[in-house]
Amino acid sequence: MKVTIERLGHLGDGIAEGPVFVPMALPGEVVEGDVEGGKMAAPRILEPSSDRVKPPCSHYKSCGGCSLMHASDAFVANWKQDVVRRALETHGLTAEFRPIQTSPPQSRRRAGLAGKRTKNGAMIGFHTRASGIIIEIPNCKLLEPAVKESIPALEALTIAGTSRKAEISFTVTQTLGGVDVLAQGGKPLDGPLRIELAGIANQFGLARLTWEDELVCEIYAPVQEFAGHRVTPPAGTFLQATKDGENALVSAVLETVSGAEKVLDLFSGCGTFSLPIAEQAEVRAVEGEASMLTALDQAWRFGKGLKHLTTEARDLFRRPLLPDEIKGFDAIVIDPPRAGAEAQIAEIAASNARLVSMVSCNPVTFARDAQTLVGAGFEIGFVQVVDQFRWSPHVEIAASFLRR
Repeated sequence: MKVTIERLGHLGDGIAEGPVFVPMALPGEVVEGDVEGGKMAAPRILEPSSDRVKPPCSHYKSCGGCSLMHASDAFVANWKQDVVRRALETHGLTAEFRPIQTSPPQSRRRAGLAGKRTKNGAMIGFHTRASGIIIEIPNCKLLEPAVKESIPALEALTIAGTSRKAEISFTVTQTLGGVDVLAQGGKPLDGPLRIELAGIANQFGLARLTWEDELVCEIYAPVQEFAGHRVTPPAGTFLQATKDGENALVSAVLETVSGAEKVLDLFSGCGTFSLPIAEQAEVRAVEGEASMLTALDQAWRFGKGLKHLTTEARDLFRRPLLPDEIKGFDAIVIDPPRAGAEAQIAEIAASNARLVSMVSCNPVTFARDAQTLVGAGFEIGFVQVVDQFRWSPHVEIAASFLRR
């Protein structure tokens, strides 16, 4: 079957009339192949797009870690901007878009890797495209070198801590003290295994090793820096994927709340925004995970030149802050998960808040929540798209809202 690609879907697949979904295809390309279940699994490119480039990674054809490496940087940047723009237009909204901020190659400081024992050792990597098979990634162009260099340690942990048929997953994070590893899906932790795992962590110089929810050892402090302030996050906790992406988002947030004296930071995490803001304003940080707030509070107590910062552990989906609780803050920062913050945004809209800085990883829920704010009298100031998940369809957004 021969088809012409009309557009890209939200997962980065080409879509032709039908619809027919075609992986690694670009708009305008003519492709041919067998179609089953609405998908052309092995397309042959008959007429390539001028935006098609040679993927820089030798693993790209089979690895599921990236999905847009066959497209030029300019094409991906424009496409990601358009994804956010179209999401807003669906709700009748327009905005000033700033140039996209894209993280460089080999800058992912946090990644989820899979491991499995083999006859001769262990295999560590990403899953292949649309399957549960693991592919090794020695030439990966995505990960920070320190994360990639931790693979021998992960192999040793896999051999020691899994059975032959089981798969183990690792959350690997580069920190100032070294690599922080959270392992999930391994053998139950007992005394002898704990000793063996600790020995492996020491041998390879891991900063910290956590097995499921139990700390095996902490050899070096797994510290992150937010605007120069040191934080020790809980194992496997949320962290912006790249330092470049974090800096771009923080810059946009600080610009929006500049001049505010009291700032409310919702879904604050460990303080990615709270700590930089505390250099210029008092902060109230609200987050559902108490352990993340403990890390934030400790960082604030040891920080220098920071204004007053308080924390509150609260499920903002079930118990959003009400208008009376929002009163008195000059600005609100909100950075919810992919589901957005529909209930909390409704309370902000009903309050007397005038200034909101919204950070989002989902254009659809971002546009929905933006519509609620605009309906309550806010105007969108600017939209900053940040691409820290390079070569993937994921996108981050920072936007400012001012109620006139």
